[in-house]
Order: sequence, then C-alpha cells, then structure tokens
Amino acid sequence: MSVMVQRSSPRRRRQLVAFGENIRRWRSINGLSAAELAERAAVSRQTLRAIEAGTGGRIDSLFAVLGALGIADAAVAGIDPYDNDAARARIDDILRGGGAL
Repeated sequence: MSVMVQRSSPRRRRQLVAFGENIRRWRSINGLSAAELAERAAVSRQTLRAIEAGTGGRIDSLFAVLGALGIADAAVAGIDPYDNDAARARIDDILRGGGAL
C-alpha cells in the first residue's frame, strides 16, 4: 500500500503565489514581456503563466525561467540553511552533538 503525500496546503499555496509574484516582478524589472521571458527560458507561455500564478510548472521549467532571469543561483542560495539563523543554530547543535549533515 502506498501513502499519498499531500502536496498542497494553505501555506504552500501562499509560498507558490509569493514566489510567482516575485518571478513576475523580476520579469518586469528586467523589462521583459511574458512572451519574451518564455522564449528566453524555452518554456511555453502557458508554463510561465502557471509559474507566475503560483499554480504549477515543472521544476526544470521553473529553473529555466530563473536562469533566463539570471537569478537561479540566488534562488538556490535563498534556501541555503547555512545562511538562515534559525537553521544555523540547529546545525551547530547537531554538529556539537557529534551528528553529521
């Protein structure tokens, strides 16, 4: 028997919407139309629309868009636990206790 993992929650929806809004803002800051960004990222306009709306898009499509905007590395760095104070404190506790990451 397989267990179905829930992929949606109110919090996840807020995160996806905020992330999509940020993508749209980066597109605007870069002076790109949706069609131009979709073409640069080699994704369909429909995929870009879904990413910007926070309703979908494959992760490789998302990173294609981030790469076309020049912010893929920043997005990855943004979730680096070593750059997060709360996570860093927990990491220090784990390492002091002899654990490993």
